[in-house]
Amino acid sequence: MGKLLLTGVDGNLGRQAAEYLLKLVEKDQIIFCAYDPASLQEYAEQGIETHVTNFNTIDGLAEAFANADKLALISMPFVGEKRQNAHKNVVDAAKEAGVKQIIYTSLVNAADESNPSVEKLDHVYTEDYIKSVCLDYIFLRNSQYAEAMITNYFTYVKSDGVLKNNQGDGKMAYISRKDCAKAVAYALAASHYHEAILNINGPELITMSDFIEIGNEVTGHHITYKQTTDEENYAIFDAMGVPRTTDGKFAEDSEAPFSSEGMVTFGQAIRLGKMDIFTDDFKKLTGQDPVTVKYMFEHANEYQVGERHSKDN
Repeated sequence: MGKLLLTGVDGNLGRQAAEYLLKLVEKDQIIFCAYDPASLQEYAEQGIETHVTNFNTIDGLAEAFANADKLALISMPFVGEKRQNAHKNVVDAAKEAGVKQIIYTSLVNAADESNPSVEKLDHVYTEDYIKSVCLDYIFLRNSQYAEAMITNYFTYVKSDGVLKNNQGDGKMAYISRKDCAKAVAYALAASHYHEAILNINGPELITMSDFIEIGNEVTGHHITYKQTTDEENYAIFDAMGVPRTTDGKFAEDSEAPFSSEGMVTFGQAIRLGKMDIFTDDFKKLTGQDPVTVKYMFEHANEYQVGERHSKDN
């Protein structure tokens, strides 16, 4: 039997998935890949097979994947043609190497053509490409990371106390990034999912106002919510120094380590009801309940969005 290969262990999601995977299977059944060599050192010292990989080129990828039966592709942190090409390189190399199944971290409602999220374009492209080369798959369609909005909540605690965005009264089953990582590990270790699409959702559908109310209840702050237009939301991010696209320059230690185009169109999708997918797929996969927003606020230091870790050039 071949090994279980996890990509992106130098990123926030991939690193956490690696820790969960190490609790599920033996080290001699694992391969870890990353762009940053330093992130692999501790695992190599434990005797785990590791490979430095650059998905912007297909060169060397099939060799890195050669011992794997299953491969988890953590979606790349940039958006657009560059990400699509990188994902295609991974899929082509996996096919060449004889990998039997790809687990891919996608986005809720990715296949809906009316979903305005710019992020979903790359995800549906990747899903369709994996299908086109006749590889088995598990698509993990993640809801929005709650950590992003918890960090955003505290940004407004430090400013004027009015959280502003374009989500309106749209609902989202906010999921912890840690739970998304857990889903990756369990999907890699699972043997009974084939050509499966799983929605990785949090335990409740809530609006942004509900989210803030939970935060206020836990922290004692008195943040309020104000809906903005899409253009007003862009202006807010412009003022914060957030680049419009992932090709822009990201400020070090930014509390918004994502591009504004991604965040604004994501907010628009939530407002239009395109992201209110709610299932128990996470529990079916892991046997566990997803973490609640209340719990994350109660342990807020452990549930911040963190730094942007992409070192891709």
